[in-house]
Amino acid sequence: MKQIKVLAQFYVDLLVKLGIVRFSLLLALALVALAVVVQVGVTLVLQGEVHDIDIVRSVFFGLLITPWAVYFLSVVVDQLEDSRQRLSKLVTKLEEMRSRDMQLNKQLQDNISQLNLEIEEREKAEEARQVAMQDLENEVYQRENAQLELAEQSALLKSFLDASPDLIYYRNEKGQFSGCNRAMEELTDRTEKQLVGLTPWDVYSEEVASKIVETDQQVFNQSVSLTYEQWLEYPDGRKAIFELRKVPFYSRDGRRLGLMGFGRDITERKQYQDAQEKASRDKTAFISTISHELRTPLNGIVGLSRMLLETRLNKEQRGYMRTIHVSAITLGNIFNDIIDMDKSDRRRLELLPKPLDFEEFVVEMENISGLMAEQKGLRFDLERLTDLPRCIEVDSTRLRQVLWNLVSNATKFTKDGGVVLSVSSEIVDQQAEITFEVEDSGIGIPASELDKIFAMYYQVKEGSDNLHAVGTGIGLAVSRQLVQMMGGDITVSSEVGEGSTFTVTIRVPLVEKVEEEEVMPATPQVSLNIFMVEDIELNITVAKALLESLGHEVTIAMRGDEALEKFDPEAYDLVLLDIQLPDMSGFDIARILRERYDYLPALVALTANVIKDKAEYLEKGMDDALSKPLSVKAITEVIQRLVLTCPIDEDEEMEDLQPEPENTGLSEDMVNQLLDLEMLSSYVEIVGTKPVYDSIAMFEEKMPEYIEILDSNMTAKDKDGIKFEAHKIKGAAGSIGLKHIQQVAQKAQSPELPAWWENINDWVDEIKDGYQNDLNVLKGWLASQEKS
Repeated sequence: MKQIKVLAQFYVDLLVKLGIVRFSLLLALALVALAVVVQVGVTLVLQGEVHDIDIVRSVFFGLLITPWAVYFLSVVVDQLEDSRQRLSKLVTKLEEMRSRDMQLNKQLQDNISQLNLEIEEREKAEEARQVAMQDLENEVYQRENAQLELAEQSALLKSFLDASPDLIYYRNEKGQFSGCNRAMEELTDRTEKQLVGLTPWDVYSEEVASKIVETDQQVFNQSVSLTYEQWLEYPDGRKAIFELRKVPFYSRDGRRLGLMGFGRDITERKQYQDAQEKASRDKTAFISTISHELRTPLNGIVGLSRMLLETRLNKEQRGYMRTIHVSAITLGNIFNDIIDMDKSDRRRLELLPKPLDFEEFVVEMENISGLMAEQKGLRFDLERLTDLPRCIEVDSTRLRQVLWNLVSNATKFTKDGGVVLSVSSEIVDQQAEITFEVEDSGIGIPASELDKIFAMYYQVKEGSDNLHAVGTGIGLAVSRQLVQMMGGDITVSSEVGEGSTFTVTIRVPLVEKVEEEEVMPATPQVSLNIFMVEDIELNITVAKALLESLGHEVTIAMRGDEALEKFDPEAYDLVLLDIQLPDMSGFDIARILRERYDYLPALVALTANVIKDKAEYLEKGMDDALSKPLSVKAITEVIQRLVLTCPIDEDEEMEDLQPEPENTGLSEDMVNQLLDLEMLSSYVEIVGTKPVYDSIAMFEEKMPEYIEILDSNMTAKDKDGIKFEAHKIKGAAGSIGLKHIQQVAQKAQSPELPAWWENINDWVDEIKDGYQNDLNVLKGWLASQEKS
C-alpha cells in the first residue's frame, strides 16, 4: 500500500513536471508499447505466432485508449493536486495549530508554574492571615478590655465631675460648648446634649455673655490661663458669684482644641468677707461713736481748764488744773491713736492738707508742751534753728498728733532734766523741708530695741526698773505712717541712760495766706424765662422754688430727647443743663443745640461734682458751670454776667442772710459740718420754710428706694450701678442742704479715688445710718428759723 502511494505520488510528480502534452505523448507511447507487448504476448500464447495485424491492432488500441487514460489521469491528478494542496494547507494549519498548541502549552506551563507559585504564596499568605487573625483577635480582645476599662474610667470621671459642686465645662475654638458637668446643667437649666453646640450668647444674658466672650478671647489670644470673679444667675432667679478659671487645652500634637472652664461658688465666702467687713465697720463705728461721745465732755474739760488756768488760782490749784488740762489733752491723743490704729488696719488713713499759719502752730506746740513738761517738773525749751515759713499747706491735726505723741513720750520717760523741741526749715523749689527734733534726757532706748519701737503695740521697758511703759503702744507706729504720708519719715537715736532724740522730717508746699472770698451782692429783680434740664425730682423742686422765688419762670425737661424737642431759643433767656441724664449728657445737648441754632441763650452746666476747673466745661460748649444745689449767690452772679447788661447794685451781702443756728441740740460747728447753711439760709430767706419741708418729705419718700437699689448694686459689686445711685443720692441730698451726706455720696460716686473699693462699704453705711439723723438736724434748724 505504501508502494502504491509512492508510485501514485511519483506519477503525479511526473505529470506536473512534464506537463500534460509531453506526459500524454509519453503515456501514449507507454500504452502502445504495453498494448503491443500484451497483444504479442497473448497472441503468442494463444496462437503461437504474431501477425502484423495484431501489432497494428495493438497500436491502434493503445492510441484509442490513450486520450481516455490521459483524461482520467488528468482528472485524477487534478483531484490529487487539489487534495495535495488542501492537505498542504491542512498540514500548514496543523503546523500552525501545533505551533500555537506548543505556545499555549508553554504558556500553560508557565501559568501552571506561576499558579503553583501563587498557590504557594497564597498558602503562605493564608498561614500569615491565620496568624494575623489570631493577633487581631487578641488585639480586639485587648481593645474590648481597654474600651471597657476606658468606659469605666470615663463613667467614674463623669461621676466625679457630676458630683463636683464646681462648674466644669468645655468650649471649642468657636466658643461653642462641647461638654459640661451636672452643676453646669443646673446653672443653665439645660442638659449636656442641649448645651453642646451653643455659645454663651445663647445661654446667658447679654451683659454676662459679653464678659464671658471677652475673657474667652483673652485666653485664646494669649494662650494663658485666666481667673476672675463673675455673678451668674440660676433659672430660679437666684444669683451667685463664681470664681471662674479658664485654661486652654491641646491635643497630643500640640493643636489647641479650645478651653476648659472651672467655676467655684464663692458666695458664702463673699458673705463671710462682707460679714467680716461689717464687723470691722461696726467696730470702727463703735470706736468712732465712743470717741465722739467722749470727745464732747473732753473738749469741755480742755476748754474750761484752759480758761481756769487764765484766772487767778493759788499754786496748788494751778498745779491741779494743769494736771487736768494736760491729762485731757493726753486722753484726746489716745483717742486719736485708737481711731488711727483701726484706720491703719483697713488702710484708710488719709490726710486733709489745708493752709496753716506755721508760726502760730509752733507757738501752740510750745505752750502745750511746756504745760506737759511742767506737770512732771521738767524743763521744756523750744529752739528755732532757722527762719520758719509763714504759711504752709499741711494736715495740721495729723502733724500736731505726731508731735504730741513724741513730746508726750519724751516727758513720760524722762525723770530729771528736760525736753527740747527744735524746729528748722529749708526752702527748695517752693517746698519747705521742715525738721522737728524732740530730744529728752530720759532713760534712753537699748540699741537692740531701736528697730522695734515703731512696731504696732510695742512698748519699751523702763531700763533697770523693768517697768512697762504706760500707754497704748500704738502712738509711734501711727505717727510714722502719718509722717510717711506727708512725704517724710521719723528716725531715732538713743543711748541708754543718756536720753533719746526723735527726728521728724516733712516736705510741704508753701502757700499764700488764704483771704476770705468776697460775697456777691444781690441783683435787682428781673424776670427771666429759664429752661432747666434735670432728672432728679427733688433737685427740680428745690431749684424751681428758688428760681421762681427770685421772680423767674422755669420750664423743666427731665430727659435729653425731651429737652431737644421742647427747646426754643427765642423763648428762653437762660439754659441750665444737668451733666448726667438717663439718655445723654448735658454736653451732648449743648453740642446738638449749637449745631442746630445760630443764636442761643447762655448755656450753664449743672453738676453735683466739685468744680475744680471750669475750662473743661467751656471747652465742651458751656458758657459757665454751677454746682448743685443752686445758691442765690451763684445763680445771681451767672445771671448778671451772662444775661443782664446792667451793673449789680450792692444792697447787702449774702452772708447777712445766714442766721445763727438755734436749738438744734448741736454746736454751731457740728451743724455747719452736717448742713449747707449758706444755701439753706438763702433759700429760706427767699421762699420760706414750707418748700424746704416739702422737699424733705420728698427726700424721705425717695431715699429708701435709692438705698434699696444701692444695696443690690453693692451685693453684686456693680461699680457703675453704685456710682449712678450714689450720684442720685448726692444730688438729692444737696438739694435740701444735707452737706455731710452729699460729701459722702460724692466719694461713693467716684471710683477713681484711691482705695475706693476698700472704703465704699463704709461710705454706703455712713449714708444709710446717717441721713435720718442729718434730716432731724435739718428739721431742728428749720424750726429754729421759724421761731426767729
